[in-house]
This record gives sequence, structure tokens and C-alpha cells, in this order.
Amino acid sequence: MPELPEVETTRRGIEPHVTGVKITELIIRRYDLRQPISPDIAELDGRSIRAVTRRSKYLLFAIDDGSTLLVHLGMSGSLRVIDPAETWKKHDHVGITLANGKQLRFHDPRRFGLVLRLAETDPLSHDLLKNLGPEPLEDGFTAAHLKAACAKRSAAIKLVIMDAKVVVGVGNIYASESLFRAGIGPETPANQLTPPRLRKLVAAIRAVLAASIEEGGTTLRDFLNSDGKPGYFKQRLFVYDRKGEPCRSCQTPIGHAVLGQRATYWCPRCQK
Repeated sequence: MPELPEVETTRRGIEPHVTGVKITELIIRRYDLRQPISPDIAELDGRSIRAVTRRSKYLLFAIDDGSTLLVHLGMSGSLRVIDPAETWKKHDHVGITLANGKQLRFHDPRRFGLVLRLAETDPLSHDLLKNLGPEPLEDGFTAAHLKAACAKRSAAIKLVIMDAKVVVGVGNIYASESLFRAGIGPETPANQLTPPRLRKLVAAIRAVLAASIEEGGTTLRDFLNSDGKPGYFKQRLFVYDRKGEPCRSCQTPIGHAVLGQRATYWCPRCQK
């Protein structure tokens, strides 16, 4: 699943090609995504894209009529900048042709993604966005915030940091990698972590996500950047998907378990 680094990589790749550019055609080949594409998306034809921002794993295209085009990549989606003449693939569902001769092509084999037009003046008040936690790379995500979120929760810390109401964008891969960097076992009860360990975890989450963004995301199966190229952070993973392989720090075999129905990896020696 594309996570925060993959979505941010996509945003950065798309932004220079679409900002200030008029939409000249909308091509909808399938309306039945996770939520049906509303017919009012046709109202974007002839409008201009003012900016592209991101909230959690959602891309927000600000339109000059005050509306917002919200895009979520779902489980296996991608959004690429291409030549409109490029042959449509089987799972290319939406094309947004631009006045500069380029096209945004939304590809989603599993159709768990979203392409929605939001009429709200403040898109962050929409039901999909209004209850989200702070962005992990912004000032609102602090050790104090994490301490408050953990105070009454005995759940495993890995599950807590993957809760989008606590902090957005810390998906399964990045939770495992951040906990390794912080030296914290994934099953540690959240309310047992001391303030120094919480500070270390916040710093680790920030560092892991920032590093992944710089590498263009993590390609494990489906993800491609906006230019169709894979991300390379997989080459820098310390624990994720390395069951039984030697820890890069201490050579202990990497452990594996299922936690909260998600594959979890850790070093039994480096993480306590």
C-alpha cells in the first residue's frame, strides 16, 4: 500500500507539472472505485489547478473555483504524469488532460482508491480528513503529544503509532523501521514507555519517513512514482520483510510475528 512517503513523493513529482495549469478534459473509464466518482467531477473541466498539497495519504488538488479534488491511491494505485497519447492500460481508470499537453493518469488495479470532488471551502473539514492526527514531519507531532496518546493505552506501541488518529502516515513498514531505530520492541505496551523513549521514537519516526521520501518511497510490489519509476528505500530496510536474516547491527536473526493482523519484524537483541 502506498504510504506517506510514497504519496509525498507522488505529490512532489506532480506539483511542477500541474500548478497553475488548466484542465482541458476529464476521462472517466470506471466510476466504481472505493466510493463512486460523482458526476459533478465534470465541473472541473476548464478550471485551473492552483496547488497540490497532501494530508496524510490523501492528495488535495486546490481548484480555482474553490473546490478540491481529493485523490487516494488505495492499496495499489498510482498517479503518473504522461503523454495523453500513451496507450491506456487495463487498470487506468481516470485521465485528467492538461492545457500544457500532459495528462495525469490514475491507475488502480484493486479499485480501493478515491477520486472525489469536495465542495467544502475547507477540505480538511471533510469526514475523511477531520479526525486525523498530526503530520509526523510537522511541529504538531511531539513527544508530549505521543505521551498523551499513550497514557491510557496498554496496546502494543506498534499498533498505537499506526493509528491515524494518533499520527498519520506511519504504515506497517515505517512503524517496524522506526521502532528498530528507536530500540523499542513492537509489542511493548504503549503506556509503559518513558518520556526519553518516547522522544527517541518521535525522532526515529521523523528520520525514517524523511529518509524514505528522499529515496522516492519503498517499492515492495505495486508502487511506482509519478514518473513511473520505483522507490529505492527498500534497499535501506533494517528489519521489514527480513525474517530470519541477520540484523544489520548485531547479526541476530530478525524475528517475525503477526500483530494486529499485520506482519511485524524486529531484532530480538536491539529492541527491548
